[in-house]
Amino acid sequence: MMNPELKIKMYAFTVDCKDPYELAKFYAALLNWEIAYHDEDWACVGAPGVAQGAYPGITFQRNPAYEPPVWPEEPEAQQQMAHLDFAVNDLETAVQYAVQCGATIAEKQFSDGWKVLLDPAGHPFCLCRMKDMMESPLFALR
Repeated sequence: MMNPELKIKMYAFTVDCKDPYELAKFYAALLNWEIAYHDEDWACVGAPGVAQGAYPGITFQRNPAYEPPVWPEEPEAQQQMAHLDFAVNDLETAVQYAVQCGATIAEKQFSDGWKVLLDPAGHPFCLCRMKDMMESPLFALR
C-alpha cells in the first residue's frame, strides 16, 4: 500500500532525439501546444495556458547516439520502445495537417481506423479516429 504522504503524478512522456528543440517545435505545432522550456539538452511541450507540470506534457531529451526505430519492426533493427497515440475527429484532415507540420506517413499501415506517421526524428506515432470516445462527455479534447 502506498504511503498517503507520497505523491506521484505523471509529469511527462520523455522522447529521445538528436535535437530536442526541433522536435518540440514539431509537437507544439501538431498539438497547438506551447514550448514550456528548452535548452541544448531538453525541451518540453504542454497544453496552452497551464503551468509546466500542471498537466502531463512531452519532454524531449538530447541523445547524440539516437537512432530512429524501423517501422514496422524488423529483426536485428532498432526497435521502437513506445509510441504516442493522438485522438482525432477527422483522420484525413489530421494526417494532412501532421504532414504540413513535418511528419511523414509510414509506408506500412494496418488499419482504416488509424494512421501511423513518423515524426521528424523518426518516432512512430498514431492518429486515431476516436469518434465515439470523442463525443463522450468524459473526453476532453482541446
